Amino acid sequence: MDLGEAERLFRDHGHVVLRRARRLLRSEEDAREALQDIFATLLGAARPFAGRSSATTFLYAVTTNYCLQRIRDRRRRERLLRERGPAPSSTEGGRAEAAAVVTQLLAKMPEELAPVVVYYYLDQMSQEEIAAVLGCSRRHVGDLLEAGRAWIAENERRVA
Repeated sequence: MDLGEAERLFRDHGHVVLRRARRLLRSEEDAREALQDIFATLLGAARPFAGRSSATTFLYAVTTNYCLQRIRDRRRRERLLRERGPAPSSTEGGRAEAAAVVTQLLAKMPEELAPVVVYYYLDQMSQEEIAAVLGCSRRHVGDLLEAGRAWIAENERRVA
């Protein structure tokens, strides 16, 4: 992707990426870092956007996947610190307990289930909308949601 195309994409859709990252990462600083990382990656890619969907849909999916990976990485770092070092100080402050449980669940959830669960429950997207973002059938989305519900039911007691 050339610089002009990246600038246009950033100017037209950067606010979508930032808003999405804020919602998932729950931190302004982390969201701004995500915005920079995502567009830097796109700038270095030869053909990041194949045109199979709208640019907004593409960036929405890229941002969701990036943020879920950041949540998983954060969870791994916390586990390693608990195992090998002093207990981490709480940076979550006044966040609601429910948000912490959701974040912990997303960090442990299988990679194929997490985006679907985020789109459906947090973003309140329809199964048809999710299928369009993921490029799969609505039926497959339904199967993933069913598997996600089962996984949550089994694992939420362990996280809470």
